Amino acid sequence: MPDETKKSQPHIGTLNESSLHAALKLHYECEGDASEAPVNGYVVDLLRLEKSGPHIIEIQTTSFASMKKKLNALLETHTIKIVYPVPIETTLLKPGKTPRKSPKKGNIYSIFSELVSITDQLKHPNLSFDVVLVSINKLQEFEKNLRRNRGGYRTVNTELVSIHEIHHFCGLHDLMSLLPEDLPEKFTTADIAQKGKIPRNIAQQMAYCFRKTELIAELMQSKSGKVYERAS
Repeated sequence: MPDETKKSQPHIGTLNESSLHAALKLHYECEGDASEAPVNGYVVDLLRLEKSGPHIIEIQTTSFASMKKKLNALLETHTIKIVYPVPIETTLLKPGKTPRKSPKKGNIYSIFSELVSITDQLKHPNLSFDVVLVSINKLQEFEKNLRRNRGGYRTVNTELVSIHEIHHFCGLHDLMSLLPEDLPEKFTTADIAQKGKIPRNIAQQMAYCFRKTELIAELMQSKSGKVYERAS
């Protein structure tokens, strides 16, 4: 595959990168990697030629749904790692105003809000994930035409401040490790939320992903919601 290691034209795919995306790409880049490399009609963040075959690293700061076509086209011939940053601390920076902390805080389970978009690809053995817990700055500017011309602040850039932890998931079964160990044999998303100490909506996203990939089975509908069990 001689064309895979060829560098793309300067700036292809980089002009719209946030500082967060660029910083994480630099963090993952190794000597010999091709950055913004063209592969089978797509541009990938990093292409690494390993002894086991070509490996792609994609830094995904936005919706996983936008990756479906790329994953379908490349997973059969490449291993792909999706790097997903989750802000656990966000500082909002507005011109002329005192910086303030955002109340929004993610965690390792936040990835399920994106995995629901790619359940058809989740079972592929060539797909893996890194969940990167980060602190970020959001640079915001006032725009008078937002909110029906009442004005509002728009984020113009996101900067990486620090990396706290990186959690590696080699595949779907690794993600299953996030289900609480002490779940009853038959359980609901309320059980997942209670045992895992996570919001109910995240528990529902987890159950959806694992049901669609046949790792858990839906048994019945109860007053507490759908009842599941682990697939045998």
